[in-house]
Amino acid sequence: MQFWQSTAFNDPLELPEIAREAERLGFSGLLVSEHLMVPAKFKPDYLYSEDGQPPFTVETPFPDPWVCLAAMAAVTTRIRFCTLVHILPLHHPLEVAKSLATLALYSNNRVVLGAGAGWMKEEFEILGVDFASRGRRFNEMIEVMRLLWQGGPVEYHGEFFDFPAIVQNPAPSKPVPIAIGGASNAALKRAARLGDGWCGAGNSPEEAEEILRKLASLREEAGRENEPFEAIVPLTTEPNPDVLKHLSDLGATGTVSYPFSYTVGPDATLEQKFDAMKQFAEYVIEPCKDL
Repeated sequence: MQFWQSTAFNDPLELPEIAREAERLGFSGLLVSEHLMVPAKFKPDYLYSEDGQPPFTVETPFPDPWVCLAAMAAVTTRIRFCTLVHILPLHHPLEVAKSLATLALYSNNRVVLGAGAGWMKEEFEILGVDFASRGRRFNEMIEVMRLLWQGGPVEYHGEFFDFPAIVQNPAPSKPVPIAIGGASNAALKRAARLGDGWCGAGNSPEEAEEILRKLASLREEAGRENEPFEAIVPLTTEPNPDVLKHLSDLGATGTVSYPFSYTVGPDATLEQKFDAMKQFAEYVIEPCKDL
């Protein structure tokens, strides 16, 4: 079982120190959230709250994920990094592939692309990207990026992206893993068919069990049940060894210590955040490290 610390909504200037302390305490990885911008006004269509309101405002910091991860990778040697999640269809695959290949080079392949389709229609409208076709665009982007990461000349002729033979150099020494975010049927099918893993936004143990069973069934339908698959499962209840053991048996490979704004409050000091990580390491990581 791997243990991730979420850094969502945190002061960006604290993140290198948080990364160093998380690595010292035995965390497996760090998660960063991403929005290119937050419109001053948007429809409350967030999928993971009853009122549709997301857990952030226009005042919430969202640093560029690749610059942020590079800064944390530069001060660590072991801990991994994942976006939870990068709104992939907002972007162009050549740019995302280039950023991730470079980050993989500097971090010694310690980066995972956690990618989601996005829910905020206004983001897409501002960038002139069609919201309705984002799922098909998402699928095509995965194909394009994996081709580029192989190295050498690559050409592609698809519905959304069309280019002659090109080369991106340097290519990563191995493909960047892609974990698909979201709990909708479309997201779970995409994870099963195209993903190297799945990452959740927070579920009860019962919900997590249902998702993991569905992922296993969908992966079997796709003929991928024997391929490596990483499932990062944040829980909305206090994690304990029995629950994590059960979910591990169903395919969960990791869980998450929630953002500091939830655990110690939005105004917590850096020392208070260190203490929160230390408590998680003592009461969750240490008892569950052999799962």
